[in-house]
Amino acid sequence: MVKLPPPIWTLIYILLGLALSWSLGWPAFPGLPLPALGIVLVVLAFIPPIWAVMLFRRADTEINPTSPANRALVTSGPYQFTRNPMYLGLVTLSLGIAVWIGAWPMLIVPLAVFATANWVHIPFEEAKMRRQFGAAYEDYAARVRRWV
Repeated sequence: MVKLPPPIWTLIYILLGLALSWSLGWPAFPGLPLPALGIVLVVLAFIPPIWAVMLFRRADTEINPTSPANRALVTSGPYQFTRNPMYLGLVTLSLGIAVWIGAWPMLIVPLAVFATANWVHIPFEEAKMRRQFGAAYEDYAARVRRWV
């Protein structure tokens, strides 16, 4: 699972959620859809990842967490609040789409994105960061939560 980038997993889960919702006749979750809230969440979802990418470029380091060439440990910007702003953006994006559409199968999507990030991608990346940056990463991880 680590070989496919997290945005691809997110897209796969969204497409599966849409297919399941369609096949079940778009069964609504009580109180949903809320298109305005969904759109706001979708828009907000792009802020942490875009900010993170800008910081990575400014630090002249790799965005790809599996790259052996990461040259810097980025701890500013959104990384002051969460160690995983890009994953947080993907979860928020999928939640926004689910709220916007309102079908209950779509609510499984953000859970799947979270689970894949939290138990597959992040542990792999954290182990790599510990090996590469040692005490600096340990100190950072002690100060900043994995999510929020």
